[in-house]
Amino acid sequence: ILNRKREEEELRVRLPKGNEMFGIVEQRLGYNKMYVRCQDNRIRIGRIPGKYARKLWVREGDLVLIQPWPIQGDKKCDIVYRYTAAQKEWLIANNILPEDLR
Repeated sequence: ILNRKREEEELRVRLPKGNEMFGIVEQRLGYNKMYVRCQDNRIRIGRIPGKYARKLWVREGDLVLIQPWPIQGDKKCDIVYRYTAAQKEWLIANNILPEDLR
C-alpha cells in the first residue's frame, strides 16, 4: 500500500509552465515574504499571494515554484507551490531539477 501511495504522489508532481521556474527559499523576511534563489541564478524577493497564504507553509531550504512578476520580474516573484521531500527526490531522479538547486 505504501508503494502505491508513493507512485500516486509521483504522478502528480507539478512542473513549471510558461514563465514559472524552480527556486530555493534562502531566508524568511517576515509575514509572507522571503528571499528565493531562482533557477536563473538570481535572488528575488518572493511573496506568497493571498489565495495561497493559509495553504502554503514555506520554510528555509524548501524547493518552491515561483512566477516572476511582469514588472520588476528580475527582483520580485510570487511563490505558487512548495514541493515535498518525495516530490523533490522524484524531480532529481528524473533529471528535471537543475544541478545548482539540488
